[in-house]
Amino acid sequence: MGAEYISGYGSILLSDAVRIAQNSESGVDQRLANYLERKLAEVWAKLQAQPNSYILPPDEFALINYYRSRFGNNDIITKSIKRFWDNHRVPR
Repeated sequence: MGAEYISGYGSILLSDAVRIAQNSESGVDQRLANYLERKLAEVWAKLQAQPNSYILPPDEFALINYYRSRFGNNDIITKSIKRFWDNHRVPR
């Protein structure tokens, strides 16, 4: 996913937005929260369209992981996380 402009943040990558949210001690700025919610809806749509085959890229995995508690024991999420780790390659 490419960078998107968020007022107050400039052009930001999804992975950076998740990192900022994870480290926000005083709560997540509403503009950033709206962006993350929109991206979450996009990723969720991808997972629902391909529940047994879609492999999350690292930035989408970070987003799903950030919102993990929202999904409880959802089978689609659980399987997507397993697929991510089964296919994850550490850069050398």
